[in-house]
Amino acid sequence: MPVVTSPDFDDHPERPLLDRLEEYYDAVPRHGARVENHGPFTLFVREGQGWPFYARPVREWSGPLRAADVQKVRARQRELGIPESFEWVAETTPTLRAAAEESGLVVHEHPLMVLDPGTPAADVDGGSGDVSVRIIGADDPILPGALAVPHLAFAEPGTHVGLAGTPQLAEAIDARVADGSVERAMTRIRAGLTAVAAAVEHGSVLSAGQHQPLAGVSEIVGVGTLPAARRRGLAGAVTAALVADARSRGAATVFLSAGDDDVARVYARLGFRTIGTALIAEPAE
Repeated sequence: MPVVTSPDFDDHPERPLLDRLEEYYDAVPRHGARVENHGPFTLFVREGQGWPFYARPVREWSGPLRAADVQKVRARQRELGIPESFEWVAETTPTLRAAAEESGLVVHEHPLMVLDPGTPAADVDGGSGDVSVRIIGADDPILPGALAVPHLAFAEPGTHVGLAGTPQLAEAIDARVADGSVERAMTRIRAGLTAVAAAVEHGSVLSAGQHQPLAGVSEIVGVGTLPAARRRGLAGAVTAALVADARSRGAATVFLSAGDDDVARVYARLGFRTIGTALIAEPAE
């Protein structure tokens, strides 16, 4: 049985693809999380250190979605000391938004984009003869930098040229080493659960991102450029490298969630098209 949907979803032209993404969304966190069932929700609880997970609608749920159900999961998240976060796709579970907002959460929208199997892969071009773009192995010395750059990028969101540059990168690298991020990434790379790409200039990482392959599907995540190095086409080059690598691993479906419409336009130039809206609900800041 599918998650509760609107009647229109039964005839949605992208339903087979969206159903495939739902299977992926449910499967990927299980490699690093404990799963708790809470009525209409599955709560993924991070095992060990790392980026915390979230709650999602149960794929087989066929009943209503109420604010009280959201509140129960939020209470459990507070009990566990993890973020009160929910993620889902608007077109697949349209009734959840009202329940989340009634519970007091703020809902953020992100264009959900896919690169169709027949779409030619973009050329991997770093935009400069001094920039190389490559997939990084677990033992590559630039891996810490590739994990640090997106943190600086997301701290200054948008596509404008920002302030953080190579002086700030060294501190961010130290933080990623100290919190275990580098060691965890090495383990996932060796297990084939994550691939990392980076644009490198004179030994310094300027842009990086990841994809997570599983059963013929892969999501591109965490693509970010050092704010001071923006507007050079680096994120596009990194994304193209990730697409090429995902396809080489057998991923017929490659997708991502763009930060906003401006970022979505960047990905559209690489051949990605919007098929829906990814939603994230969390408490107001």
